[in-house]
Amino acid sequence: MTVLSDAQELAGDLTDLRRRLHQEPELGLHLPRTQEKVLEALSGLPYEITLGTDATSVTAVLRGTGGEASAVRPVVLLRGDMDALPIQEHTGLDFSSRIDGAMHACGHDLHTTMLAGAATLLAHHRDRLVGDVVLMFQPGEEGFDGAGVMIREGVLDAAGRRADAAYGLHVVSAGAPNGQFMSRTGILMSASDSLTVTVHGAGGHGSAPHQAQDPVTVIAEMVTALQVMVTRQFDMFDPVVLSVGVLQAGTKRNIIPESARLEATVRSYTAQSQAKLKRVVPRLLEGIAAAHGLEVTVDYVTEYPLTITDEGETGRAERVVGELFGGQRFTRMINPLSGSEDFSRVLAEVPGTFVFLSALPRQADAATAAFNHSPAATFDDDVLADGAALYTQLALSRMVELAV
Repeated sequence: MTVLSDAQELAGDLTDLRRRLHQEPELGLHLPRTQEKVLEALSGLPYEITLGTDATSVTAVLRGTGGEASAVRPVVLLRGDMDALPIQEHTGLDFSSRIDGAMHACGHDLHTTMLAGAATLLAHHRDRLVGDVVLMFQPGEEGFDGAGVMIREGVLDAAGRRADAAYGLHVVSAGAPNGQFMSRTGILMSASDSLTVTVHGAGGHGSAPHQAQDPVTVIAEMVTALQVMVTRQFDMFDPVVLSVGVLQAGTKRNIIPESARLEATVRSYTAQSQAKLKRVVPRLLEGIAAAHGLEVTVDYVTEYPLTITDEGETGRAERVVGELFGGQRFTRMINPLSGSEDFSRVLAEVPGTFVFLSALPRQADAATAAFNHSPAATFDDDVLADGAALYTQLALSRMVELAV
């Protein structure tokens, strides 16, 4: 039996697990129901399991029984993230989220399921493993730096030595034909920062703004000025994306509020631009506030670094996809994505790569289907076996090369 045929035999179980995960999405670093389902999937398999202390992570180590005994055995890490998003689901699926205000809108339920499937496949092929595999079931990818938490708790060295290679998968619900794998060498995804701004004014009657200090007009100016800054202080060939996603002020139309607040996400593609943003954004906002005689609190937080893939590991993933599914199933991306990933922290420490897999529903149009993070995003369960097979074959193949 091949890895792919073995994976296809698991398809029914994988679909069942994915749908149970989808019905009970959990947010952030603490996912007790999700952790319970993962541990259930690993039950009876020969893994050494460690649970996180600062998050409900699961680290599972499989000791291969193949090859000759050696003091230094290869280690490969495979990662699947587990958390959901604070979104009210609007898909109408019969296995829709049962949790109000939470949804697996980014496909992490598929990632968790694929990695659980790979756990079964790797255990089945344990005699072919000439090293050790670390499975990284990670909470808190959606803005909580779960990867950073797990790294601090030792996931990269969970097998007893630093991993030699690391691989992650991520599904998309639109943008490419069903079943297509995609990646690129070098910068794959942007760095990510967060910006929170509070303008402190003095409240008053809407009919007499001169007797108050209006924070609303000041924060409105800031929103516009931030967009102008991006186009005038940064090279168009080294792009920066700054989007204000939260803008809050006031309680009634004729009351000038005491304060106004905005939150923005900031993306960049070089370490130089990321550092410059942290310097110039607060300066701009403080200057605008000062010009109007108001105070401002600026909280600029550097979040995730660039996701940079290793050339050799990306080429290896392309070859493995070709061996499993045929060369037409892998596409080299021309441009990076403006999304960000905390798997970037793993790739900064261990050579590896990150591969996208289209889970576009077969009847949907790739150009118009709802994309990840939409309350209407849907994902095709048929790709679960393919993802599990790729995880497994990447570990098996890389270990053979590392052991030479």
